[in-house]
Amino acid sequence: MQQEYPIHAEITGPIVMIGFGSIGRGALPLIERHFRFDKSRMVIIDPNDAHAGLAANHGVRFIHAGVTKDNYEELLEPLLTEGDGQGFCVNLSVDTSSLDIMKLCRSLGVLYIDTVVEPWLGFYFDEKAGNAERTNYALRETVRKEKRKNPGGTTAVSCCGANPGMVSWFVKQALVDVARDTGMDYIEPQADDREGWAKLMKDAGVKGIHIAERDTQRSKFLRPLGTFWNTWSVEGFVAEGLQPAELGWGTHEEWIPKNAHKQKKGSKAAIYLDQPGANTRVRSWCPTPGPQYGFLVTHNESISIADFFTVRNDKDKVTYRPTCHYAYHPADVAVLSLDEMFGNGGTALSDNLVLEEADILTGIDELGVLLYGHDKNAYWYGSRLSIEETRDLVPYQNATALQVTSAVMAGMVWALENPEAGIVETDEMDYRRCLEVQKPYLGPVEGHYTDWTPLTGRQTLFPEKKDEKDPWQFKNILVS
Repeated sequence: MQQEYPIHAEITGPIVMIGFGSIGRGALPLIERHFRFDKSRMVIIDPNDAHAGLAANHGVRFIHAGVTKDNYEELLEPLLTEGDGQGFCVNLSVDTSSLDIMKLCRSLGVLYIDTVVEPWLGFYFDEKAGNAERTNYALRETVRKEKRKNPGGTTAVSCCGANPGMVSWFVKQALVDVARDTGMDYIEPQADDREGWAKLMKDAGVKGIHIAERDTQRSKFLRPLGTFWNTWSVEGFVAEGLQPAELGWGTHEEWIPKNAHKQKKGSKAAIYLDQPGANTRVRSWCPTPGPQYGFLVTHNESISIADFFTVRNDKDKVTYRPTCHYAYHPADVAVLSLDEMFGNGGTALSDNLVLEEADILTGIDELGVLLYGHDKNAYWYGSRLSIEETRDLVPYQNATALQVTSAVMAGMVWALENPEAGIVETDEMDYRRCLEVQKPYLGPVEGHYTDWTPLTGRQTLFPEKKDEKDPWQFKNILVS
């Protein structure tokens, strides 16, 4: 008997999905399951027609085209405004300007969602641009500037995948858990009460947050030399991995790397290092492996979370801010691919492969947030989704992709329920409602306390400069 799925909302106008890579293909069945809409008014656009047949099998129109700076208005506007009702643009592409497409959608009264602040083709590898210009901080500031310039209006959800996205909802749940378990007397703030949430984190004594991830999904096959394999977009991972390492910078930090730079404009919530994130290692912790190395790859949530939980006094001076950054251990094949790429001077490898469900033998993607420095030391809260459970839940994706696509689906639900919220980041959304929608696709969602710190088990054979007074200084986290 065919399983019945809850219909969370109705999309009354056309749906335009930009991009049909691993995330787009995985999002399609979730959109079909959980929204009421007219399929004859859904269209998928992608410059690669390798999966056009899959779209056809689902009865969805496919346009074989690239969305570019020169054609995006002419191409998208008639599709987004076809017929009656309010359209929805689901942007899951690379090399397309999130900001420009978002602005177009809002001018047309069309709802919008993406998973990253993406620039037009060429941004990530522009040798004429300085490191500050190539940061996610700079990209995020363009969207925040647009939000300040044009507040309110049609909802556009910025950066709503697994991370950035879902992890911001995890942070709020984890903070509430820590506040409860440390015996704090508190009232949970309303969803959009930024000042209330920031004060709660400060009062809880949280010094920082790792987006702590371990992907143990293993391929059935051996990776050939000269190829880049990953469990999600190779192009996306390489692009962000070659950006400068970047992190939200906390007020408790007493040391800063020599090659670090502070931002001069905007919120100033982050710093960046003059080295690529995918070649920068940090110490972190996840429940399955325990202590581990991760890559300090730049992500929007590293900045948005640090910014959201900033406390300022009456004179607008920052009195509290948590450090926040990604600590990512990708699948082993991706680690080997990175090592080979950087060994070749950062030159792209000859062939790319995203491991699909059928390519994977076993493993999980353990993605959560590690809140540290409080009275109970450190607390990891997140999803421990296996490839086996993913196969039972939904087609066309591995565990990594499902954590992303289910967040996209939850963000779409929230947007439809809040259609005049303006431009929002996931930190500003109702985390309880979003996780309620998403959790059925996340496998075990758990919280784990740990007594681990970045100083735990450090060998003295090769002495390093450490801060023994405060184990949660970035000096102790960064692998020198």
